Amino acid sequence: MVTRKNPFLDTLFQLRQEERITVFSDIQQQSVQEEEEVNDYLETEFEKERLEFLSDKLTYDRISGIWAAKILYHSIQLYLIRNDTDKKLPQLIPEYQGKKEIPSLLSADLSLRFLPQILTALYITDPNDPLAGMLESILQKFHYSGIGYDLDLQHIDWQEELKDAVYRKLYLERIVSKRAYRLAEIPYINQLLIAEFGLYKDIFWRELKIINEENNQ
Repeated sequence: MVTRKNPFLDTLFQLRQEERITVFSDIQQQSVQEEEEVNDYLETEFEKERLEFLSDKLTYDRISGIWAAKILYHSIQLYLIRNDTDKKLPQLIPEYQGKKEIPSLLSADLSLRFLPQILTALYITDPNDPLAGMLESILQKFHYSGIGYDLDLQHIDWQEELKDAVYRKLYLERIVSKRAYRLAEIPYINQLLIAEFGLYKDIFWRELKIINEENNQ
């Protein structure tokens, strides 16, 4: 059971389970114990979602999980608390230093999937907010979490990116659930989707155009 003694854990729990957040009067720091409690919670959540992966080889990655949780937690606080925080942004929103593998991408997604909502709010408030630029940069690297948000992903080799069958399945499913047209009309991804839909394409996504390389040149 989640208690009110850990603001870090409480914030993540409320957002994931109840889609609401608690606003604090200042920037909250995390103790080692708080991090451990969050880590335990995220690992449990990962195991729940892993049932959808259809793979028992993927395990929760602590480094990316905690890093992403802190990014989300600090982003929520910084959205409303910005007094004398600009110099602290690199410390509060650090770049990811771990390995970028499928388990780390999926572990980070437990928290990063909520960043698009924060980004949208930040850009509405101030299009030049440096925090928004930092969060968008993170989503460009962890773009599975940004599906549905307009990111510049022209540099990606999609055949290489989606070579893992489990990750490819999850990526395509999220594109469909988010109705991410821009991604769905990338020729390689479009071909994957059409192949998955088969004869039932109009049932799954009637509005999606069928794209081929010739039409895209």
